[in-house]
Amino acid sequence: MKGIRKPRDPLRRLTGRSIKVIGLGGIGTPVAQAVAQFLAYQNMNSTLFLIDGDAFEERNRARVLFQSPGNKAMSKALELSEACGGALSIIPVPKYVTPGNVHRLVEERDCVLLAVDNHATRRCVSNRCCKLNDVALISGGNDGIEDGKDGTFGNVIVHIREGGRNVTNPLTRFHPEIARPGDKRPDELGCAALAQSSPQLLFTNLSVASTMLGAFYSWSTGALEYEEVFLDIVQGRMNPLKRC
Repeated sequence: MKGIRKPRDPLRRLTGRSIKVIGLGGIGTPVAQAVAQFLAYQNMNSTLFLIDGDAFEERNRARVLFQSPGNKAMSKALELSEACGGALSIIPVPKYVTPGNVHRLVEERDCVLLAVDNHATRRCVSNRCCKLNDVALISGGNDGIEDGKDGTFGNVIVHIREGGRNVTNPLTRFHPEIARPGDKRPDELGCAALAQSSPQLLFTNLSVASTMLGAFYSWSTGALEYEEVFLDIVQGRMNPLKRC
């Protein structure tokens, strides 16, 4: 009978790394809050980057808590810096990720927590990670309440590269909707299109965020043994998937 692998100290893998949260909506905001709290009191000398070109508006409060309107990265960075008492370096990047800037925003040894609501940006980040030697990408998303969907389903995909080789598969490998997205990045949309978004269930957002955080911790301790998780909060289902 095999013994259970004992996780290593996350300080070993996270020390000195940049942790980058891309997208600060209903999933990315709770992810950023938890990661900031975790890193601030671990003495890891890590830096947390918050990346988003969008702004908090009053209509967002149904699924995101924030203190003040304005650019999401700027607002949340200030809020979390104050909450952490200055114990963690938190750098806001008030920009959308695009093919033109992704090489500056996603770099070697980054751990990227991707919480955007469109496949075009997911493909952009995934393609960039495929060119790096050492990177961890954890992407989370969920259904909106539309087209007959009740908004209770979500998934988290983990792409790890070490020594220039894929430890787990890129986001595009088993997801044609990411490899060939039918949507556009936020920077490609007009103001009217940006204002339109599918209603999302708060509790599904939080479940996806929690699953992303679990993957983040599992990777940081060297105990991660899956590359995707499917979940449904009504069915009480959470299925980890390990692919070859």
